Amino acid sequence: MQHEQAELIALKGLAWLAGNDELCSVFLGASGGSVDDLRTRATDPAFQVAILEFITMDDTWVIDFCDSVGLGYDQPLRARYALPGAESVHWT
Repeated sequence: MQHEQAELIALKGLAWLAGNDELCSVFLGASGGSVDDLRTRATDPAFQVAILEFITMDDTWVIDFCDSVGLGYDQPLRARYALPGAESVHWT
């Protein structure tokens, strides 16, 4: 996946979260972010990673997000790995 495509998916994820009051509150609480951060940090790669990591925490969220924007269910995680910082993820 190209970096630009990953950024677009993250921005779609942000819009999806912002449109879901309950889930957006959970994201903001988990990330320590604020409503202002949703606007001011939208293009920040670290914030985009946080959005994608949050969405991919729950299969139901992935399905709801992907169905709402017409993406394959593998795309949010693939986008996350295309953004900076993926090289520091270790599963051991």
